[in-house]
Formats: sequence, structure tokens, C-alpha cells
Amino acid sequence: MELFPAVLIGGPPNSGKSVLTYSLSQSLRKRGVAHYVLRAAPDGEGDWFHEAEPRLTRQLRIKGTFDERWVDRIVQDIRRRHLPLLVDVGGMPTPEQERIFSVVTHAVLLIRDPAARPAWQELVRRYGLHLIADLDSRLEGPSEILEETPVLRGVITGLERGRMAEGPVFEALAERIAALFRYDPEELRRYHLAMAPDVDWVIDLDELARMLEVRREGEAPRWAPEDLPRMLDFLPEGKPLALYGRGPAWLYAALAVHALPASFFQFDVRLGWVEPPRLRQAADREGQAEDRFSPLVFTVEEAPGGWRLRATFRHPYVEREETEGLLLPSIPEGGLLILNGKLPLWLFTALARACADRPALAVFEPRGNQAVVIASRDPAFPVGSVWRIENTGPPG
Repeated sequence: MELFPAVLIGGPPNSGKSVLTYSLSQSLRKRGVAHYVLRAAPDGEGDWFHEAEPRLTRQLRIKGTFDERWVDRIVQDIRRRHLPLLVDVGGMPTPEQERIFSVVTHAVLLIRDPAARPAWQELVRRYGLHLIADLDSRLEGPSEILEETPVLRGVITGLERGRMAEGPVFEALAERIAALFRYDPEELRRYHLAMAPDVDWVIDLDELARMLEVRREGEAPRWAPEDLPRMLDFLPEGKPLALYGRGPAWLYAALAVHALPASFFQFDVRLGWVEPPRLRQAADREGQAEDRFSPLVFTVEEAPGGWRLRATFRHPYVEREETEGLLLPSIPEGGLLILNGKLPLWLFTALARACADRPALAVFEPRGNQAVVIASRDPAFPVGSVWRIENTGPPG
């Protein structure tokens, strides 16, 4: 839906675009401004890249190619957006990749090499984008506003992984984007929930967090693993459920399992309301051979307390429909099964539902290098406990 703005964060490689995008997103969350970050680059540096330990980011990061298939799907996602978007793009686009510029509405330019500025300014002009800011990016020195209107111009510094952007230029930019994205939250909520599936239990995570008195950062709830047991006690088990709102993968997976054997739906800002694909458990013999045509590669490896099922994409972009009926590998019985991978929420919920018969099930959380137990029939792994991957003792 093109009602919502889509702001492209553009500029040459290594200018700090991903750090700026992450910092803007965090600032918007604290202000309670609904939005979504679409990373239109095949390396896909999501929030996990900036929040996880550096060793883990090297393991989780997926390298890909910026091919025509990728561009087709990025363009499709931008066109059907359900929230305001921040679109983080890679370096100077090819003519084919320029199609991304044709479906966004605004731009922020971040330039480290002044010689690159004219080419980026020409792209903005050619596609009729509203230029919000045109900034020089430097690693060190003072942050300084040079011009405020009609375009924010200045010097922004310190855009390095592991640091949050700060200073007068960043604050001015964050306020401009917040003003552009600031729709009435209740109006947005009604708009999205009006499209929800016809089930008795449609759960707004923000409202649920308020009812359960979950800790908040600014206007946004900050779900913690210890919130899981009382959340699951509060909601009916085995009933059709539709879930709306921002939350961690382990929370979504826990509720997807909690709804079994009934249907589960979730609101995806790319796709709208979706049901997780149905995945198949492999028989022992069936699970030995790898399916070369599968969009995912699965590996099973030993982990503290049990096993880890790791999923990685063969290609940097996979549609939900491609995973319907996907065959999972055979997994040794017993112990804790940890679901691991850089995956969309709908795939985490699909994996969790497919593996719900395990004695204990957890979802890996890159922040802190830990797994959160989401479902369990084993008292050694209580729901909401945290399994620290580097440890060999019981969950904390």
C-alpha cells in the first residue's frame, strides 16, 4: 500500500548507512513511532548485526548477490508496505537496481567521499524523491548542522558498528523522520487489525504487554524471557490465535506452539496477515539426503543440553510460498532442541510448530549468545529459562 512513506538511506559503501539506519530505527521505537526497516542489500545487516557479539555476526551474516530476482522482490515488498519504511540500500546501483528508487518516496544521502555526491544527487532528482538530508559522514570530529531547511545538511560523525549515532545532526534527522512517520498509532492499529483473520483471539502485543506490566523502553515494550510463563498462563491454550505487533522471535515461536493444534496467524509488515508454512518432519531414511532444490539448508549439530537445528538460506531472499511443505532433517531424540538462523518471524513460527513434539524447544537469541526455552515437558528446561550456549550447566 503506497499510503505510507518509504525513506531510502543511500550513499557509497562504507559510509555508515547500516549504523545510521539502525540508530534511526531505535530512536523511532523509543518515540513509539511505528515503522519497519527493509534492508535492500543482499548481505542483510539486520538489528542482530549491531546487537549480537561480533563473533556471532560473522557466523550469521549471509552473503548474497544483488541479482534481478532480489530486486524484483525488494520492489514488490516496498510497493505492498503496511507501515512507513526505512530502506537501507547498498552502493551505487546498476540500472536494473535503480528500480528500487522508483518505488520509494524520500531519501537521505550519506556521503564519505565528496566526489560521489553528484551521482547520488542525480539519482534523487531523476526519480523525483523528496530529499530529507544530504550529510557528510566522517569517523571523527564534531557533528555540525550547516543548513536546516529545506534540506538538512551537515556533518555526522562516529557511524561505526557497536556505537549508536548521536549529536545534533542525528537528533535533527531523527525528529524529521519521526514527524514524517508519525501516524496516529490507534489509526494504524485499527487499519491493520481490521484485516485480521476471523478468530476469537486477536492479540495486540503492545496491549498484552501493558496488561502484563512488561518493562518498557520509552513507548515500546521490552519483552524478557521471564515474561513468557505468565504470558502463556494468561492466554488460552490450543485456540486459534492471531498475533499483531513487534516482538522477539522466541515470543512469536512460543505463542505459535501454544496455539497448537489450532491455527496461528501473524501480521508481517512485508506480507500482511499470514499463516506460517507447514513444514514436514522427515523419517530417518528420508532425512539423510539433502534436498538440493530446497531454498533452505538445514544442519543438525550437538549443543549444550541437546541439539541445534540451524537453518540458512541458499539464496538471500526466500518467499513464504517456497517453504510450504519443506522437509526437515531427522533430529536425534531427547534433550533441548535449539532453533537457530537468521530467519523471518514466519519461518521461526513454522519451525517451532513443526518441532513442537520435542521434550524441550528453544529459540536462539544472538544478543547474549543464548537460547530461550519456549516450550517444554522436561523440568530441566523450564519455559522462559535461558540457555547460555557457551555454558554446559543448566539454563539460567
